[in-house]
Amino acid sequence: MLKVAIIGAGAISSAHVTGYLQFADRCKIVAVCDIYPEKAQKLVETYGLDSKVVKDYKELLFEEIDLVSVCTPPYVHAEIAINFLNAGSHVLIEKPMASSLKECDEINEAAQNNGKLVSVIAQNRFTNPMMKLKSVLASGLAGKILHAQVDSYWWRGHCYYDLWWRGTWEKEGGGPTLNHAVHHIDALLWMQGRPSQVQAFMSNVAHDNAEIEDISIAMLRYADGALGQVTSSVIHHGEEQQLVFQGLNARVSAPWKLTASVSKQNGFPEPDTELEAKIQHYYDQLPELQYYGHTGQIDNVLTAVETGENVLVNGVNGRDTLELIMAIYKSASTGQCVELPLQPSDPFYTREGVLKNATHFYEKSSHIENFNDSSITLGRNLEERSHSNG
Repeated sequence: MLKVAIIGAGAISSAHVTGYLQFADRCKIVAVCDIYPEKAQKLVETYGLDSKVVKDYKELLFEEIDLVSVCTPPYVHAEIAINFLNAGSHVLIEKPMASSLKECDEINEAAQNNGKLVSVIAQNRFTNPMMKLKSVLASGLAGKILHAQVDSYWWRGHCYYDLWWRGTWEKEGGGPTLNHAVHHIDALLWMQGRPSQVQAFMSNVAHDNAEIEDISIAMLRYADGALGQVTSSVIHHGEEQQLVFQGLNARVSAPWKLTASVSKQNGFPEPDTELEAKIQHYYDQLPELQYYGHTGQIDNVLTAVETGENVLVNGVNGRDTLELIMAIYKSASTGQCVELPLQPSDPFYTREGVLKNATHFYEKSSHIENFNDSSITLGRNLEERSHSNG
């Protein structure tokens, strides 16, 4: 029975708790920590946990904890993760992995030195549309990928950034590019690999209580000539997201949609119904996931701890995602076309460099400690939309 601790009792912690509770025969949540102990206590009472409540996570470093979920604001991810890794615990970190590439490297070094695993939450991988899309692309049926498109559309009200740690480069680390599009950027890298160049723009058009962007648009160039684009936003009503790949032979996406074309004699398109049927059959024959989202990833992490197998999303993946995000911020802040990979000498490698060089749109003049309503939305359901578009 693995002993689990939850560090941070904010809204996202519920997804971790419900995930662990699905595997009560394999693990037990023995501690919940938050700098506001009443939030931790409420979490314990809500889910009927038999768990210790603490205010300072350091109290747990001397206890036998097998796995820790880090659900705090990003600016303390590295400190908490490294301390628990050094204390002998495995670590599962909420997105983003950390607030700088330097911190990601320090986390990964601590994991390697202590022989422990690090996984970074990328729950969108653990959905049928994403997992199946990955397999379809790997099959080569769609052909060489010519263009990739990420639409990470979210909507947040003005008061969203009133919370004390949100809307600041120092504590949140960035806006929707970092904290919302991170999942689709992870999936893009998983499926298409790292681009070689990034050119980006960002703005804050609706949240004058935040230093950070509320929309960014990035253009990507790959070494093989393919292009991509990523839109990250908290100003889009409807909260729809999609990941689209235009292949030489067919267009495929999550939510699942399939179109294939062949050329008429005059160059205009007509449907390639034979290829569409072939790809659709391949897609339909792929296995369905047993567990989804956070629960699916928690199952993957528990299995890795139990068996020594590799996790699907590791610390290197988490770092790669943050690297592309930092390249977007660098390009949008400086106007430069940014080459990847970013080097340790780059100003956007460290938190201090980001604070100094990233564009500050507004300055927070006031804040609140907590919201009374901690319920959250997770965007339009990929699973539902996959069936409607199937």
